[in-house]
Amino acid sequence: MLKAAGAAAGAVGIGTAVLPSPALAAGAYAHPGLLHTGADLGRMAAKVKAGAAPYTAGFAKLTANRHAQSGWAANPQEVVYRGTGSPENYRTLYNDVHAAYQNALRHHVSGDSAHADTAVAILNAWSAKLTSVQGSADRFLAAGLYGYQIANAAELVRDHPDFELDRFKEMLSSCFASLSDDFLVRHNGAVVSNYWTNWDLAAMACVLASGIFCDDRAQVARAVEYFKHGEGLGSIRHAIPVVQDDGLAEWLEAGRDQGHALLGVGLMGTFCEMAWNQGIDLYGYDDSRFLKGAQYVAKWALGGDVPFTANTRKKGAINGWSGSETVTEAAPVDPAMVRPIWAMIANHYTKRRGLSATYLTRIAAKSAPEGGGGDYGPNSGGYDQLGFGTLAFTRERATGTGTGTGTGSGGSQSPAASASAGASAGAGADARPQGGGAASPSASASAATGGDLAATGSNDVVGWTAAAGVTALAGGLLLMRRRGRGQREASSSQPQ
Repeated sequence: MLKAAGAAAGAVGIGTAVLPSPALAAGAYAHPGLLHTGADLGRMAAKVKAGAAPYTAGFAKLTANRHAQSGWAANPQEVVYRGTGSPENYRTLYNDVHAAYQNALRHHVSGDSAHADTAVAILNAWSAKLTSVQGSADRFLAAGLYGYQIANAAELVRDHPDFELDRFKEMLSSCFASLSDDFLVRHNGAVVSNYWTNWDLAAMACVLASGIFCDDRAQVARAVEYFKHGEGLGSIRHAIPVVQDDGLAEWLEAGRDQGHALLGVGLMGTFCEMAWNQGIDLYGYDDSRFLKGAQYVAKWALGGDVPFTANTRKKGAINGWSGSETVTEAAPVDPAMVRPIWAMIANHYTKRRGLSATYLTRIAAKSAPEGGGGDYGPNSGGYDQLGFGTLAFTRERATGTGTGTGTGSGGSQSPAASASAGASAGAGADARPQGGGAASPSASASAATGGDLAATGSNDVVGWTAAAGVTALAGGLLLMRRRGRGQREASSSQPQ
């Protein structure tokens, strides 16, 4: 899990930049140090002030968003509900969260304190009133998605004199992180493969973000360990089960639909970026497996042909109903579908590491300038990522990085060392790729309904017809083993 950080061996052709130093006092993490470090925020402000492209286009997207205005008034709720059978009001939460984040980010770029004050007022209003997140199984999605997002908004104003830091930490831990932690352990009383990849990844992002925000090393360690070796479909070898000879790696949820696959890639990128800013290299873990998976999804989302290995997953409730589902081909795609997930990932691999990542580069350019919540439709799927990657993650090529072209069309290299871990004092430093160990096989999951990309289905893809080829998996279909835990609640007896 987390180790005392030290120097790591460099990968072939990648250069000499190093991970941030973990030399911190009293075990604290670097702050700001979730999606944005102090160096990142300084770079954004300087580039916009200088009128540099594409930062100015990215900042224009931010200032035009209705959530980024200093007149935004919070509407906090005592209980947030998401899912059938409850009076859903979670839209109020995600709109306020995105307003807090966008105002905080706008403050750092422009220097206008009115935006910082607005972000603080929103966050203080919620921490003063919210007591729980409830609903059907979708409550775990609400906790995961809005938990990692609200932590990132608060991280940008944690030093503001009016920000109620301790009260916010209590809300973040009790209302969001506790649910996400519980989901990763019990999966809502269902067999571990009952829930698709994005469910785990949302919970993982929340656990990691809240652990860093609250300086909880044990919590961060749990999140990182789950990424590497977790039983559910969000751990890296379950989310990306098959690496092809061309250097691309199949993304499991590509067998479900495009919207959820994009969500999953965005969440895994978010997880890797937050870890990176604390000296933990998961981008390069397992021979840069995430790069290969992201390249696969980028090629597929651009309309390219990709292989897909048939897989079967078990579903149902522990000691309850059970079944299985087989996915045999990649879903059809709409090349016009855009999500603000690519700038962060493309800039890491091509600028920090100096790798060639053809499909990432193409899709990032196509998606630019990236906006944020409110720019991608009114449903919650348009609020699953914080966005604004063109502004936030565009960077110069790191000094000392190589010009490696990677292997095949995947554009990947083979990092040769294990990841350092721990907290970082040198926030914002770029780094050398690091490798890692292994995990276990993979599986698939289920379908559903609804208009939001995070949850159990997407109306965006209902009318699309099946296409693409099928590839055989040597040794037969992949099966997920069932855990012998007790059933947690009756609601888990429905497929998700």
